[in-house]
Amino acid sequence: MAAPQRQWGTTPSISWTPPTEKEILQNQELTDELKRQGQYEATSETDKKQTLLVQLQKIAVEFVKHVCRKNNLPQSVIDSAGGKICTYGSYRLGAYAPGSDIDTLVAAPRHVTRDDFFEHMPSILERMLPPGAIEEMKAVPEAYVPIIKLVISGTDFDLNFTRLAISSVPFDLDVKDTNLLRGLDDRELRALNGPRVADELLQLVPQKKTFRTALRAIKLWAQRRAVYGNIVGFPGGVAWGMLVARVCQLYPQATGSVIVMKFFRIIGRWNWPQPILLKEPEDHPIQARVWNPRLYPTDKYHLMPIITPAYPAMCATHNIGPTTKKIIIQELERGGDITDKISFGKMQWKDLFTKHSYFTKDYKYYLSIISGSTTKDAQASWSGFIESKVRLLVQSLENQGSITVARLFNKGFAREHRCKDEDEISAVLRGELQYQATDVKTETTDTIKDPLHNAVAQGGADAIAMTNGNGEATHDDSEPHAFYTTTYYVGIELAQDSTKKLDVSEQSRDWKDQQCRSAGFEEGRNFLNITATRSYDLPADVFAPGEERPTRAKKKTAMKKAPAPGQKRSQDLSGMEVWRAIARAKRPGAFQWSPT
Repeated sequence: MAAPQRQWGTTPSISWTPPTEKEILQNQELTDELKRQGQYEATSETDKKQTLLVQLQKIAVEFVKHVCRKNNLPQSVIDSAGGKICTYGSYRLGAYAPGSDIDTLVAAPRHVTRDDFFEHMPSILERMLPPGAIEEMKAVPEAYVPIIKLVISGTDFDLNFTRLAISSVPFDLDVKDTNLLRGLDDRELRALNGPRVADELLQLVPQKKTFRTALRAIKLWAQRRAVYGNIVGFPGGVAWGMLVARVCQLYPQATGSVIVMKFFRIIGRWNWPQPILLKEPEDHPIQARVWNPRLYPTDKYHLMPIITPAYPAMCATHNIGPTTKKIIIQELERGGDITDKISFGKMQWKDLFTKHSYFTKDYKYYLSIISGSTTKDAQASWSGFIESKVRLLVQSLENQGSITVARLFNKGFAREHRCKDEDEISAVLRGELQYQATDVKTETTDTIKDPLHNAVAQGGADAIAMTNGNGEATHDDSEPHAFYTTTYYVGIELAQDSTKKLDVSEQSRDWKDQQCRSAGFEEGRNFLNITATRSYDLPADVFAPGEERPTRAKKKTAMKKAPAPGQKRSQDLSGMEVWRAIARAKRPGAFQWSPT
């Protein structure tokens, strides 16, 4: 009698059928395409990262001993204190692309504090790593998740810290042990939750290799289709990982290619807001808040809840709104149509990874949310704050009757300008680019990887005092000086049956005023403006080389009927005319969205 099959997840699997020869071939074709797309790193790079992690483990132990000696603890305590490096995120899951950051946690015993970490770890890193190995090091101690950003020999690390309420942290510590959560504050719990979620997730998939192949494909697809990023209302890397893991549970013996094909149909037609669960949520005596819409009213409003498997269970997708949900489902449907054709040999895997058309043809109208600062550090924190809040503007736009879609692009565009005076800064804030620095390339926020920007964006400035740089910016008033901006774009789709009048002045003004009243805003140093842009007026740097830019349609000439004698010409503007009126605004923040 055959042994009973294990149930993976919260429901029985759909199929235990082994893969066919055709499916094995398709899986190899998928793997080959992922390699062509640059999703696998060279073995030498993998070995280098492992070597660096071994070095960081030794440094973590030395750091703990250093703090113990500083506190005059007994030698027996020093010898047994330990210290452990834990990885999490995409690296721990084994589905990372070349050049990706390695999310790393330093776990220390109870007599080592977060202040000790930021005070002593940087100097110990410099002392124990080879000369010149550290290419960049920046600490952000007051972040929502405090980190030290490191670049060691070309490899990026986000070094996090947690203190555990135990006297010794052995190398073989199992972070999945829920008892480790006892006595932790919120920051320590959030830090430890990263490795705990990753380790739990890997234990809940039937075949790790299959899961990793499928996750590489889904992450690449999500990034190419611009539906990736928790802060702006899309699933992040771990959330996409949990979705892939759920499909793996339903098809325990399937290949990675089959998981990808099933993924789009299963997740695209999921009965939301029914949550995605990899296991039943746990209870524990420490009484941490666990996602539960029956107990917590705010949990009822999560549109696409994807629940982390480690205690305390949390919703990884609470930022998803109506528009992002609609876009995600549309993209899943598109992906399903393509993979159906791949299955029948009518399309290839490369077709699945075609880049989005957000700027080239998806929308005629865009809002440009432009944040600016007079120093680079000030802009790093100010732009991160705006990134964390701009989805709130989108939510208010979604309630505007004449707008059917208000889609925020998932990356900001950072530019540097050279301005002599306030008039030139005002022109920049209106979206004009004649003062943009020609020797500095426009970059997107995901490639800059600024730790201060990311820290503020993740925490929404709720747990960090935003910096405005080191003192006043000094410059010769007779020469142009640097002005830094980050622009976020919102694509607008108008209702077909609308009156073609668009007035979002109230939503824009209220949102802008709210941000400029925040504690981190400094008059004269931080700036914010919202402008309107037609597709054919978008800056050239939002398009990739070779992409076809939208062009302005030629007007059809028609005879206009003159008003009857004594009759005034109508003051109503069409949607297009309103957009032109916005674009003609002379002063940042003072444009009229519709006639008064």
